[in-house]
This record gives sequence, structure tokens and C-alpha cells, in this order.
Amino acid sequence: MHKFPDIYKKDFVVFKKLNSPAKVQDFIDEIPINFEMNGETCHSPLMALKNNRAHCMEGALLAAACFWHNGRRPLLLDIKTTKGKDDDHVVALFKENGLWGAVSKTNHAVLRYRDPVYKTVRELALSYFNEYFLDNGVKTMRSYSTPFSLFQYDDDWLVSEKDVWRIPEELDDARHFKILPDGFSPRLRLADPIEIEVGKVTQWKKTN
Repeated sequence: MHKFPDIYKKDFVVFKKLNSPAKVQDFIDEIPINFEMNGETCHSPLMALKNNRAHCMEGALLAAACFWHNGRRPLLLDIKTTKGKDDDHVVALFKENGLWGAVSKTNHAVLRYRDPVYKTVRELALSYFNEYFLDNGVKTMRSYSTPFSLFQYDDDWLVSEKDVWRIPEELDDARHFKILPDGFSPRLRLADPIEIEVGKVTQWKKTN
């Protein structure tokens, strides 16, 4: 496996103590949400650390960098929704004892960490299906990507001072797998009112 670059290890000293997926998730949870108050961003892991802000993509990149630093592959999973109605979500994948789990950066009570109990990436991805809904209860998850390796990029994605837009753009274009048969979506049951209410709970509040 491609080794984490020694030249950048001093920038990520904090990763040394994050030697388990649960610790990575705890660390990611403590970083405030990036509400992109000054426009859309896709910060590198180093910039996310320096700014102490991250949204789901930035959190996934940060978690993937941490996994790589500690001897795991840096892998992402993209979850796509109905176009124009809901936002996609990205998580960092990891594997333990042959089973898949995920670290997730989100501001909501759902779409969060997944313990490594899933035999396949499909099983893991589908665990998010019933949590993925709009305020009217309509479920919106439609596809998930193949595991997306960050080894395909030069190592500077770790520390770039410029937004690393190439990664989410190419992740969006990567192979995805549909989860619903054609024409099936009208048959989906709406989320319950209590699920909708819980889904509105947020960890971080937007401030002016």
C-alpha cells in the first residue's frame, strides 16, 4: 500500500492518537460544521484542521487522511439522492475483520457513523436508506458509489491551500449503483412524523 508521505506527518500529528475508527469519528464530531457562509468550499484535510470547520465532504476527506496515516486505505463512498431535491452525502469507508464501516460528518441526528458489521458496501450503503428523507417524509436516496480510492491522486490533496474540487467532481462521476427499480419510488412509504422530527435535530447552530 502507498505509504502516507513522511513530509506531511508533522502537519497531522493529531492523527497519531486517532488509532481506531471510533476515535476518528469522535474527533470528526467535535469539529464544528462548515456552513460555507462565504461560499462553497472543498477544503483539504490540512485546511479543515486549520479552519476547524468541515462539512460532509471535508469531514470524509479528513477521516480518509487519518485512516491512511494509520495504515488503512483512504476510501470514500458517495450516496446520491433525487436530483435537485436533496443533497448527496459522502462518508469515509473502513474495513475491520472483513466487514465494512463508515465515518460520517453530519450536522443531523441521522446519516452518522456505521460500526463495521456490514458484509458488503451495498449493505452499508442501504443502512442509510430509511434515514434519508425530506421534511415532508419523502425518501430520497437513489444510488451509491463503488469504493473510491484517494490513492489515484497526488499526495498534495492532503495539504492543498486551494479547494480540492477535482475529488468530489470525479467522485460524482464514478460508477454508482441504483438501489430502486425503475418506477418504484412512488411506492415508498413516507417517513413517520416522529422520524421527521428527530431528523431536524442538529448538533451545530448557524450563527451570523
